[in-house]
Amino acid sequence: MFQRFLKARTIVNFKARSASRDTENDRARATSIFRSIEDALEGARAEQAGLKARIDDALARSAVTLGNDSDEYLTRDPEDSHYQNLLGREIAEGQRRLNELEATIRHIQFLKTALVTRFPDFDFGHSISHAKDSG
Repeated sequence: MFQRFLKARTIVNFKARSASRDTENDRARATSIFRSIEDALEGARAEQAGLKARIDDALARSAVTLGNDSDEYLTRDPEDSHYQNLLGREIAEGQRRLNELEATIRHIQFLKTALVTRFPDFDFGHSISHAKDSG
């Protein structure tokens, strides 16, 4: 059986890939990860902007039902108080999510920085623009 292995080995020569092909494969993998990170950042930032706009809208609606007199809360309609409570919960929930998004964006940005520093020879900006031009 060992003889068979040796014969097979002499017939088929092992060839390694060229260094440039290895580099290109590594670049493609790293660029794929970079694109995913960029997409995640873009999505989180878009969610953050949209949520901030909705919170600002809720704050404006809340101000309308709040009134501007110092004793307004004493004569406020129960329906307005109900809406104040709903808007207050909505705003608090939105602020909670904004805080989560800020942390998430920082974490994703850290991943991007780590990737770029681990592959300093790769020009991710060029790879991304080239991929967008050809795709």
